[in-house]
Amino acid sequence: MSSTPLPLAARLRSATHALHTQVERSGLMARLLRGRLSRPGYVLMLRNLQALYVAMEAGLQQHASHPALQPLQCGPLFRGDALRRDLLALHGPGWQAELPLAPAAEAYVRRLLSLAAEWPAGLAAHAYVRYLGDLSGGQALKRIVSAHYALAPGEGTAFYDFGAPADVAQRASALRAALDLIAADEHTASRLVDEACAAFAAHGDLFEQLAAMGETGDALA
Repeated sequence: MSSTPLPLAARLRSATHALHTQVERSGLMARLLRGRLSRPGYVLMLRNLQALYVAMEAGLQQHASHPALQPLQCGPLFRGDALRRDLLALHGPGWQAELPLAPAAEAYVRRLLSLAAEWPAGLAAHAYVRYLGDLSGGQALKRIVSAHYALAPGEGTAFYDFGAPADVAQRASALRAALDLIAADEHTASRLVDEACAAFAAHGDLFEQLAAMGETGDALA
């Protein structure tokens, strides 16, 4: 007798757990979590993440009625505008021209644009990687960032603001439930799991490159 397959959200979590831990413990993310990342390094990270969110959210919005994406209803989770506000607050109006994109961020953006054009359902894997992280670990990051950079309440932390704790928990639960609705068959589920694993690997590359850019001063070029 075959066992009942895990729901997609649980399967994604299981398959990406080791990669998630590896990304958190290396490169720029490790410095941030330990309170050792410089403010320019942090701002550079936000600038690179903003490019990813813009590409991902454009695809999610374009294909919001796609059968595999419609259950997600990601609009309330979009972070692109919040990141723009944080970058303006923490760097200034020249952030887009003055802060460079790492090659890994440019490659990630190309992947997201490719998915939007060729396999919109694949964007769900990236929504899982980004938004569930924002809704869970991101709340702890807000406290770290505010304390480490001595920010005034609400200053430069719009990225992490999803409302009251109960709202954050509800949004995370709703996203997991929606993910469980979109894998119509085993082939699609497997592809989404593979795409989520690739997304975590891409984040690892990005954070390692950003750490190196900060060390060499390229972040301020």
